[in-house]
Amino acid sequence: MRYRILMAGTVVLFAGAALTVTGGAAAQSKGTDLKKMVDSTITIDRETQKRQEQWASERAELVARYKTAKASLEFLSPKKSAAEERLAGVESAIAGLERNLTESKRLEYSLSDTLNTIYGGLESRVRSDLPFLPAERTGRLAALKEDLNQPALSGAEKLRRLLEALQVETGYGNNVEVTQERIALGSDSLFVDLMRIGRISLFWRTTDGERIGEYDRAANRWIELPDNYRRDIGLAMDMATRMRPVEIITLPIGRIRP
Repeated sequence: MRYRILMAGTVVLFAGAALTVTGGAAAQSKGTDLKKMVDSTITIDRETQKRQEQWASERAELVARYKTAKASLEFLSPKKSAAEERLAGVESAIAGLERNLTESKRLEYSLSDTLNTIYGGLESRVRSDLPFLPAERTGRLAALKEDLNQPALSGAEKLRRLLEALQVETGYGNNVEVTQERIALGSDSLFVDLMRIGRISLFWRTTDGERIGEYDRAANRWIELPDNYRRDIGLAMDMATRMRPVEIITLPIGRIRP
């Protein structure tokens, strides 16, 4: 009987020891889990803190950039307005220049027609005028026509050259001049002293002084005059070349073509 009690006590002891071992293992497992939970919490807290610091840095940078951009905007806004005003002014000036260019081209075409019309009148006048300085005058007209057809020349330059030619032609009517020319008298070709009195008359005299004449405007030909005009024509030529003082003489003007 005593043996049984002892055995029972032993079983109880063993059971207590088993309980003790089982309880210690459970406590140890719980401690490990708790440690893991704490470590995880600390890690999460550190990551959170790190992200918060990173975000704070980014936020500070963004705030600084925003303030800089705002300051730049406030600084550039007046300049933008001024630039827009200048641009509007430039665009208005360009529009004005384009209108002027269009008008200039229109005037250029109109001026070109006018210049050609005036040139045609001048050419016709020279062709029907007294036949003096033929090479010089026809050469001037040919050069002027070439200038008027030159695209590189401006309208103003063409007008200037046309006015120069008109001025030269006009000047022929205000002076007296003696030149040496070759004329066709019938079937003869004579080298003569030719006296031009303005644009009114042309008188000629052979170099030996034996023959004299004039240009008949009505008949468009050279004619010979009687000897009784030789002295007066000779005197007129001497006065024109300033070989003698001016005096009043009588010259046969002849018929004027209407």
